[in-house]
Amino acid sequence: MIKAKSVPVAPPDAGRLRALFAGTVAGTVGLEEELLVVHRGSWLPADAEAVVAGVGDPRVKRELPACQLEIATSVHAEVTDAVEELRTCRELVATACGPDLAAIAAPVHPLVDGPTALSRTERAAGLAARYREVMDRQLVSSLQMHLAFGDADCTLAVYHALRDRLPELAALAAASPFAGGRDTGLCSVRPVVASQLPRQGVPPIIASWEQYADDLAWAVRGGAVADASEWWWELRPHTGYGTLELRVLDVQATVDRTRAITRFVHALVAGFADLHHVGNLEPPAPSWRIAENRWSALRDGVGGELLDLRSGEARPTRRCLHDLIDIAEPYAPGGLDDVRAMVEHPPVDELRALGPNRVVPWLAETFTA
Repeated sequence: MIKAKSVPVAPPDAGRLRALFAGTVAGTVGLEEELLVVHRGSWLPADAEAVVAGVGDPRVKRELPACQLEIATSVHAEVTDAVEELRTCRELVATACGPDLAAIAAPVHPLVDGPTALSRTERAAGLAARYREVMDRQLVSSLQMHLAFGDADCTLAVYHALRDRLPELAALAAASPFAGGRDTGLCSVRPVVASQLPRQGVPPIIASWEQYADDLAWAVRGGAVADASEWWWELRPHTGYGTLELRVLDVQATVDRTRAITRFVHALVAGFADLHHVGNLEPPAPSWRIAENRWSALRDGVGGELLDLRSGEARPTRRCLHDLIDIAEPYAPGGLDDVRAMVEHPPVDELRALGPNRVVPWLAETFTA
């Protein structure tokens, strides 16, 4: 989710950050997902403005590309309730599309490669002025999770634990093999497109809230960013909500797949929080090592290998994910068989079997599934 202000906004200092992240309710979660509106028949992008207006719900908003909209849920104590709110909003969007348009959950439009029209908003104009043609190419859609811990120190500890595991999560959620009507050979091309912008991919180590405040202030003071919303890493402490915002996940074709992934992540961070409280989390790994694994995840999905961040031993990505599921499962009522099934039968294989031309109508048909 990319947002900007026309006038730079001073970032909070370390004291305010600590208070903000300590003031949330531990375990609560909110979800956001970016979706595309397309013309039925040609399946090419359509302007989403009329669809958003037709929904008439503040949870459904326009995004930077003209054909994109965003659903943002309320804060929930249970992740399954947040997912059901997403489902309800998807149904509203599908109804508002009428007979001529359709909504799809595609991390990258399978038939489009190149510049796309931006929304006619002040925000879009400001970002386009700063980032030039690169901004016109950001037709990318992710599933974002906001995770609260009610404890500033715990938030930073889980930030680093989750940062180490971004490649596993990227591999699990990989669902964008196509661009421009061709198979890219990757399981997730979305992050490659997004990487044309700065401050993407693996986020930096944050040694303290003082360091985070100083880094944000440095970037705002020099005009590199308008505010903290342009800190576009795949994981970030969100200075508006006091949450960890996970941004590494490809948006999922169906709500059921979204439910499987978000239940897993919600349970995993609960396990990481408990490990923090007993002092059993490892120190953060160097960014370049995580980035090396991230590339393998984008290329091969769950079918590849990841290097142990400390020893360098190569291990099957599936095995790495099952180990994380083992950590998470005690915190997931009903178990995580659904996400284990995704590891063994990755959705990207189903997409690839359809091909870039047949996949778009399939995405429209399964939008509310």
